[in-house]
Amino acid sequence: MSQGNTVTRERIAAMEPRIRPYIRHTPVLRVDMADFDRTPLTVDLKLECLQHSGSFKARGAFTNLLERPVPEAGVVAASGGNHGAAVAYAAMRLGHKATIFVPEVSPAAKLERIRSYGAELIVGGARYAEALAASERFAEQTGALQIHAFNQEETLVGQGTLGLEIESDLPGIDTLLVAVGGGGLIGGIAAWFAGRIRIIAVEPEGAPTLHRAFEAGHPVDAPAEGIAADSLAPKRVGEMMFPIAEAFVERSILVSDDDIIAAQKALWNRVRIISEPGGAAAFAAVLSGRYTPAPGERVAVLVCGANANPATF
Repeated sequence: MSQGNTVTRERIAAMEPRIRPYIRHTPVLRVDMADFDRTPLTVDLKLECLQHSGSFKARGAFTNLLERPVPEAGVVAASGGNHGAAVAYAAMRLGHKATIFVPEVSPAAKLERIRSYGAELIVGGARYAEALAASERFAEQTGALQIHAFNQEETLVGQGTLGLEIESDLPGIDTLLVAVGGGGLIGGIAAWFAGRIRIIAVEPEGAPTLHRAFEAGHPVDAPAEGIAADSLAPKRVGEMMFPIAEAFVERSILVSDDDIIAAQKALWNRVRIISEPGGAAAFAAVLSGRYTPAPGERVAVLVCGANANPATF
């Protein structure tokens, strides 16, 4: 794999028109935090939760399938659910076989979505790392193309197209809050903006992958627990994204499971947006007050995944 500094604005800009026929330009909703019983503050919500397959992951999936030769054995991916759904959807659209490995922690909503796209689904192992190991063995045995959820050049480039789209939608923002698991999303977005706006990472307290990496100066193992463990809890952030994050992500903010649940409920009850725990994490930082904007600061929040049942929260 190449180093993160090959994920450039030029590559992202060149990739965006290639995947454009297969992805949605997702909407922005402007809200006032007074509607959530907080101090009045205008916040722009980028609703990437409305993307095909229910999350931003479709961007990286299509980039991989369009940029890399796909063998007869098809593609294989390990996922907490969203990446698997995106790869399954992209494979279905482009006419390839897909085999998806997910851990036992993956929720039913995500498993149903993966199956609905015609992929072969294999559930096993307690956490993402075990599903990843199983997918790597499958790739060795069959020759299927492995599509990594975050530590893959094409994945980062694809997710970076969301940064391009956010800048097009919201050219005047000062700050963007982005949830982090393995770091493919924030890595791609940060590569696009390249320091031109403030980018804040938001992570669950139970899975502080980037937070721990910043403390250590390199990716290290972190706990993989909490309500968002299906989407924001790999063992560590990717090696490719870390130099990008070091250069262009201001800091990481930790939010509690209670903060995330409150954000899910607020988004559903006040603006009827369905968000999974990982999708609501960035909004949780603003709702909880763990991120407090300066006077006049223009803030955008990425709501990045919706594969959840609102009855569960």
